[in-house]
Amino acid sequence: MPETFDLLDHNAAAWNHQARQDSPWSRPVTSEAIEAARRGEWGVCVTPSPLPADWLGDVVGKDVLCLASAGGQQAPVLAAAGARVTVLDLSGEQLARDAMVARRDDLELTLEQGDMRDLSRFQDEAFDLILHPISNQYVPDIQPVWNECWRVLRKNGVLISSFFNPAVFIADRDPAFARQGLIRPRFAVPYSDLEQLSKTERAAKVARNEPMIFGHGLGSQIGGQLAAGFTIAGFLEEMHPSPRFEIEKYLPAFIATRSVKG
Repeated sequence: MPETFDLLDHNAAAWNHQARQDSPWSRPVTSEAIEAARRGEWGVCVTPSPLPADWLGDVVGKDVLCLASAGGQQAPVLAAAGARVTVLDLSGEQLARDAMVARRDDLELTLEQGDMRDLSRFQDEAFDLILHPISNQYVPDIQPVWNECWRVLRKNGVLISSFFNPAVFIADRDPAFARQGLIRPRFAVPYSDLEQLSKTERAAKVARNEPMIFGHGLGSQIGGQLAAGFTIAGFLEEMHPSPRFEIEKYLPAFIATRSVKG
């Protein structure tokens, strides 16, 4: 990696590229979905399947932060369902998807570009609900994320977050092993592209416009929320519908938690 490598700049540019390439997390919801949400028929996803309805509750009139959650998916639906929604994301192209849906379907969204670890632009106790879909694998230390979520949530506010099962990060990604149906452990968790990939492998990721990722352990993902002061009130796991790695055929790749600020 070059000595001047800037992780945030690189990951923002990589996600801008993914958005332009029509990534699954960059495909805005349809106008039909927005109209259904206005009628009270809606759901949002932080894993492949919609969240249980009781995880979100009644969002009408609630202040919601969609954290590192742009892409024109969750935020417009929540706004159409009656919430006051703010979106913070590192990627301008991802935010542009939300802006497009807001223009198309006459929705009010507040769009902010920034780092998920720094919510200093928001006052204490500004939100009732934070939706934080799979994204914290793009920063090396996630405790600031949980601490900031705690600060900006009101009492009894809810944080819904999702992340990858740490086990998916341990295997060698050489396709030769997958072709043989083999899972070859190579990496320890917590995992870091910057520390555990070779210089050649990192350079190849940069050339492919791929973000640098970090595989956090459950001590950081769940224990970190508890350390910030949250109570874990809901937990779910889900298999990957289209396994990318051999290990994802055998265990749930996705984990989601519903946490409450007491």
